[in-house]
Amino acid sequence: MPNTEMKWGAPPTAEDLAALAETAFAAIPAALREAVRGTAILVEEIPDDETLAALGLEHPWELTGLYRGTPLTEKSVLDPPGGPDVILLYREPILVEWVESGEDLFRLVRNVLIHEIAHHFGYSEEGIARLEGEG
Repeated sequence: MPNTEMKWGAPPTAEDLAALAETAFAAIPAALREAVRGTAILVEEIPDDETLAALGLEHPWELTGLYRGTPLTEKSVLDPPGGPDVILLYREPILVEWVESGEDLFRLVRNVLIHEIAHHFGYSEEGIARLEGEG
């Protein structure tokens, strides 16, 4: 695993989280990485109101990440071309969890990525825990 230990003098920016996400994505299990090849990873401050409403959430800090796209098992070569699938990482909720949990920020970002990708492909919570432990 790459050396990702960083000292923060100020709260990590969206750019800082994007850099951690890029490193984390390269460090996730190869099978999972291959399954989402071409997926964009974006960092936003908080989920928007429409996303929260669609998921039945009341507070933006309840959601650290989200995978938007068509599951690989549902894609067809006959489908019209669309935009890339997207993994959204929400900066403020991730930072809140980081502060509250004391978890290493790189590991937290990596786990959010794995969690979102794995749920998208139908993994159970147990399967996700196994994937999060790899690497």
